[in-house]
Parts: sequence; structure tokens; C-alpha cells
Amino acid sequence: MSDFDGQAHVSIICGVKNLNTLEITISSLSNKELFKLKKGKTIAICNQKGGSAKTTTTFNLSFALAEKGKKVLVIDADPQGNLTMCFGVDTPEDLPITLYHLIIAVMEDRKLPDKSEYIISKGNIDLIPCSIELSAVEGNLINATSKKSILRSAILRSVIDEIKADYDYIIIDNMPSLGMLTINALTACDSVLITTTPEYLSAKGLELLLRTIIRVKKKLNPKIVIDGILLTMFKKRTIISREIASLIKETYGDTLRIYDSKIPSSVKVGEANYYNKTIIEYKPDNKVALAYKRFGEEYLSYE
Repeated sequence: MSDFDGQAHVSIICGVKNLNTLEITISSLSNKELFKLKKGKTIAICNQKGGSAKTTTTFNLSFALAEKGKKVLVIDADPQGNLTMCFGVDTPEDLPITLYHLIIAVMEDRKLPDKSEYIISKGNIDLIPCSIELSAVEGNLINATSKKSILRSAILRSVIDEIKADYDYIIIDNMPSLGMLTINALTACDSVLITTTPEYLSAKGLELLLRTIIRVKKKLNPKIVIDGILLTMFKKRTIISREIASLIKETYGDTLRIYDSKIPSSVKVGEANYYNKTIIEYKPDNKVALAYKRFGEEYLSYE
């Protein structure tokens, strides 16, 4: 008998005694019903665990949506600046205006610059870049005040609201943390896309993320919903991948959408990033490229 059978499934993932209560609360976040916005749907891609392919998913989902004729804005909200580097910026710290400067401008009640001064474009995709400077913002947000009484958790929303009408989709690539920057993203977004790897620690961390989203919904952003959970770095030949995938579906599948698409792993993703290309551009017949294409179609099918 597998170690992941029966009620043990629930305890490993959730670590809570009253799963029914958690399921009822999570159901308020479900986006299983059609979610329609006329313009500028803002999606936060989240998981507090590193290595869950948040940046890769942001980059490739944005490209897949752009291929379908959508105008997409991606926001690099991770001080590591990996998404910014994927756009060909080798030294993000040399950029004159990044997300850091926009957040500081809002905090100081200054007018935001015209977007032509900071947007970086790649085809039908625009980027708000960031650099390591963004890491200094976390402490500033904790102590943030404003003459206009802008909530410290809503500062990123103020940045997005300035340009939201120009885009069909806005995707925020978040840092592996549940700090103030991620809370800002959750406050600013319409929906959350959770990426998770089929590993014990990644799956176990889902409950903490879900509880954080529930708190944000109750106190800061009542409209927030979860689009679904996307499995990444999936290795279908391994027992643990299949077991954890089954476990996640069993635990959350009745209340949250678990996407049929699963993103495998491949060294070609790293090569694509090196050449500042999505895997869809770099190796369109690669298994990861095909998976992200299918996921883009699946994602749009629920819109």
C-alpha cells in the first residue's frame, strides 16, 4: 500500500484536522465558473516555494496568449529580475525606471512617468522590468504611509490601474515569498494561477498559500479568485510525480480547477532563457513548448 493512500493524503497536503472547513472556505475562491472581464484581467502567478516554474510559466503563458492575438503585459515582481533578463536585459540594475521606481513614486504621491519611459516590448508582450533594488521595497511597504491614504497593500494596484485598459491580460511574476510584495500582487489581481511541482514540500506548501489568499480575499481584495493549479516539472514516469498529482487532485479537485495540462521538465528551457526566447519560440516541437501551447489553449477555454 502506498504511503499516500486514504486520509494520509489529506494530512500530508493540508496538515489540518478539519478539512471540510478549509474546503468550504476554499470554495469561495474557486474559478470553476466562467470568469469574464472586458479588459485587463490581472493574474498573479504564485507559490512561496522557489523552483515551481513561476517565471517560466509567466514568460511562456504570455507568449501563448499573445499568439492568440491578446495584448499582454507581464510584471516582474521578483527582485532576482529573471523575467527581465529573459527579455534581453543583462543588467537590470542599469535600467533608469523599473517597478521599484514606480512603487516609490506611488508611495511618495508623485505622478507616474509615461509608460513609454519604462515599458520594454517583445512582440505583442510588454514588460514592467525590475532589478535587485526591488528587494529594498519590502521594508518600505511595511512602513508605508501616504497623503492619499493608499493602503500599503494596494500600491501595486495603483501602478497597474494607470495602464490596465491597454491590455487584455496582465500577468505578475511573483517572488518565492508571502511577504508584502506578494500581498500587493494578490491585492492587485483578479485571479491567481498557482504553479506547483509534484514534490512533497511543494504540495505541502499549498495550504499556507491558500490560507494567505483567503485572508487577502476577506480583508483586501474580495473579488480575487483562483484560476487553478498548474503542475510543472512533471515527470510522468516517476511514481512520486503521479502520486503527488493524484493527491493534489483528490484533495483540491472538488473545489479548485486542476489543469489537465502538465508541464514537463527539459534542459531546453534553460537554453531558451539563455537566448532570451520562450521555449515555444526556441524549440516549438519540444515537449515543454507543446505543453505550454496546450495550457494556453486550456486557459483560454475557461475565459
